[in-house]
Amino acid sequence: MSTAENIHGLKGFISFEGIEGSGKSTQARLFADYLKTRGYTVLTTEEPGGTRIGLKIRSILLDTENHMEPLTELLLYNACRAQHIREFIYPALIRNTIVITDRFSDSTTAYQGYARGIDLTIIKTLDEIAASHLKPFVTFLLDMDVEEGLRRNREAHKEDRFELETVDFHNRVRKGYLQIAGEEPNRIKVIPACGNAEDVHKKIVKILEALWL
Repeated sequence: MSTAENIHGLKGFISFEGIEGSGKSTQARLFADYLKTRGYTVLTTEEPGGTRIGLKIRSILLDTENHMEPLTELLLYNACRAQHIREFIYPALIRNTIVITDRFSDSTTAYQGYARGIDLTIIKTLDEIAASHLKPFVTFLLDMDVEEGLRRNREAHKEDRFELETVDFHNRVRKGYLQIAGEEPNRIKVIPACGNAEDVHKKIVKILEALWL
């Protein structure tokens, strides 16, 4: 059995997904802190990023000065993921470390597939190559109104290439996420993200504790 097959489905790989401003980065951090207080060894990471090469790709992808083709964008995300998995995620999981990632393959399907309009078959094929069929044990999808999320990011003075996209683009991202969640309800747990951070965190903890019983 390959490394990917051994790791696939293990409970130590968790992802957080959501539209811009949904609070996924905050919730990933809060959840990592929660697990650490209970004695777990936890590593947090993000996509794009996670490695030295990944961070360089991230700077290219998010730079507001770069106007790239959707296919270029898709290939860069998959290159980043291939490096991320093999350099960071696999080794950590093999050490029985819990890995929490802020975005993973679902982001690519939502953004480059549903929002950019790239054929989902191409998205899936490239992901199978880059990710070697690795999927999180559970994915927390933080869902909220698009305009509220964008407002949050404006107030936080966050701006990258995706922040400059239209509201319609971000609505397509959100609809894409909900479509993915509807197809994989056992893995993807949709969490309303419009409440305060602590209330959202408690919902996430309750769901994972039930899954780990």
